[in-house]
Amino acid sequence: MTQHPKIYVAGHRGMVGSAIVRQLLAQGQPVERVVTRTHAQLDLTSQAAVNAFFAEEKPDQVYLAAAKVGGIHANNTYPAEFIYQNLMTQANVIDAAFRNGVQKLLFLGSSCIYPKLADQPMREDALLTGMLEPTNEPYAIAKIAGIKLCESYNRQYGQSHGVDYRSVMPTNLYGPGDNYHPENSHVIPALIRRFHEAKVNQALSVTIWGTGTPKREFLYVDDMAAASVHVMNLDKATYDQHTQPMLSHINVGCGEDVTILEVAQAVGRTVGYTGLIHTDPAKPDGTPRKLMDSTRLNALGWQAQVGLEVGLKAAYEDFLAHYAA
Repeated sequence: MTQHPKIYVAGHRGMVGSAIVRQLLAQGQPVERVVTRTHAQLDLTSQAAVNAFFAEEKPDQVYLAAAKVGGIHANNTYPAEFIYQNLMTQANVIDAAFRNGVQKLLFLGSSCIYPKLADQPMREDALLTGMLEPTNEPYAIAKIAGIKLCESYNRQYGQSHGVDYRSVMPTNLYGPGDNYHPENSHVIPALIRRFHEAKVNQALSVTIWGTGTPKREFLYVDDMAAASVHVMNLDKATYDQHTQPMLSHINVGCGEDVTILEVAQAVGRTVGYTGLIHTDPAKPDGTPRKLMDSTRLNALGWQAQVGLEVGLKAAYEDFLAHYAA
């Protein structure tokens, strides 16, 4: 019987990293063969610390889910931190992985790598074809660099050292472990918090920003984790058949989008809020549509399993268990 690989999950306390750990354990990976470190234990922006960690632990596989993330406000306020911390983390982990014999690594990116005006749905080959969204350009540049790091190590060391580093780009994620901060959270956690508070306070109505017409795609985080493990474990011939050496990243989405108003209504139903929902057209709408083309991933044998209503129910239960006052 072959021994289970030793797997390092970077960013295991984040929403995606914790879901990947759940997924690995659910698939029979022994907990003692999953390596994690908190930020206090290992600063991933320190090259010396990361090199020492890899030299000591010698993992067989790496899931690189550690990143500095945030909404528009955070990206606009701390652009230097977003580009520096993400670039350093990625460069340190990917290089240390290579230098310590790690052949299998999965890098997690973001849909913001694509041009602001990319055709919808956004295909992988839209990368580097236009200007990025200015508000999160530093973050997007870092994520693009992560993809290119993986590709460059594959191209230089794939044949000589068996290096096989892959990248997945998730759409908007939500679910257990999300950030429900009043200012810094994303759409779904922000709506869950607002509708919950409106229900508790018996507010007659809730007003959402904009017209409610922009469309967004949402993926339950445990689906994202399942897709990540699926892509990591694909045999190389199959992966190579659906990718190119310099266009190797894979979109991860559910293939469907909904309007912001429809999401708000679904969250209202999930929370049990019975008041009115108003839109505020004076507030900005943002991009009219952001949908990922997940054809490549579907051809590789994976599709999303968790529908929005089911996912929202689990997300709200998580909010009640950990965040509700």
